[in-house]
Amino acid sequence: MSDESIFEKLKLNLRLLREFFLALSNYFNRRLFSYFYRFENAKGFLVGGLTAKRGKYVKPFLHSSMTGLFLIGLAVAPLVRNALPEDQYYQSGTGGAILGQSIDVQAAAMTTQISVKPRDNVISYIVQSGETLSTIAEKFNVTVDTLRWQNNLKSENDIEIGQNIEIPPVDGIVHKVKRGDTIYSIAKKFSVDPQVIVNWPFNTYTDDESFGLAVGQTLMVPDGVMPKEKLWQPNAYLAGKVTPDAGAVTSSGSFIWPTSGRITQRFVWYHKGLDIANNASPDILAADGGTVIVAGWPDNVGYANRVIIDHGNGFVTLYAHLAAIYVKEGQTVNRGDAIGKMGTTGRSTGIHLHFEIRYNGVFQDPLKYL
Repeated sequence: MSDESIFEKLKLNLRLLREFFLALSNYFNRRLFSYFYRFENAKGFLVGGLTAKRGKYVKPFLHSSMTGLFLIGLAVAPLVRNALPEDQYYQSGTGGAILGQSIDVQAAAMTTQISVKPRDNVISYIVQSGETLSTIAEKFNVTVDTLRWQNNLKSENDIEIGQNIEIPPVDGIVHKVKRGDTIYSIAKKFSVDPQVIVNWPFNTYTDDESFGLAVGQTLMVPDGVMPKEKLWQPNAYLAGKVTPDAGAVTSSGSFIWPTSGRITQRFVWYHKGLDIANNASPDILAADGGTVIVAGWPDNVGYANRVIIDHGNGFVTLYAHLAAIYVKEGQTVNRGDAIGKMGTTGRSTGIHLHFEIRYNGVFQDPLKYL
């Protein structure tokens, strides 16, 4: 056979092979187009039906989908179990496999998470065997006097097992407003500053500007003392404590008293600072040196006229309700410099300073630093 005839046969075979692949490609293209066309028609029909019925078939569709997912889960679960080591699951008493645990069910400790949400009302409590008024007071973080006044107890032994007693949310008096009562008259009656009543966040008023009260409403008087009664725990109250005169101390890293006066409200969970009252409206001093970062009344509410000082070591101090401000934002002050004048601007019932100390953004009890 000549080379020419071999070459002709090779060309013929290549042409036939090319025609075969072209025919095969056309066949698959037609089939795929046919399937795609049918799929689009079916999808269009389904969508049109659902649209026409406005959700009539949505419920069956969702049920079918969930059933399908459940069946897929049943099929996959044995594969997942076999892929895990033996100590990553245990067999429960009913034969079910619980993943991710290797402890005995009966040995597992059951714990209850107790809510830390502050109480805002009076609750009832049943006295248990072996309890005393002191242990109950300690349990609910209130004083014995608070329980005594709320429940009209004559002595610390005036309780018995099974007795129902009322527990106020904080130390003080729960007062029912009578005709003619104002927060000022109530504060005077129970030996607290009116600001203490305003600071309790759950007290409500008919008028937030004048702190109006409705006859019959219940008012919490934190740290209130029942008139003409001898305290059983006299050291439980700070009312009447006098701060030392403020002076210009030069040492850094500690705080001086920002003013002088009477402490009318201590640091508690609902009042993150110290209130110091003085009707003479003395100057307010910087408790330590630093940079003024706020000076004014930027939000028209709350603290009102205020000064905030960043001391550059994680500590920030705030001085609120000022009648006048002597500094401006961005300036530096030395410890003991006058930064403003005590006043009663904003949510305030009388001339006083609201003083806060914060460390890395966390409120601190000023009495632990002054």
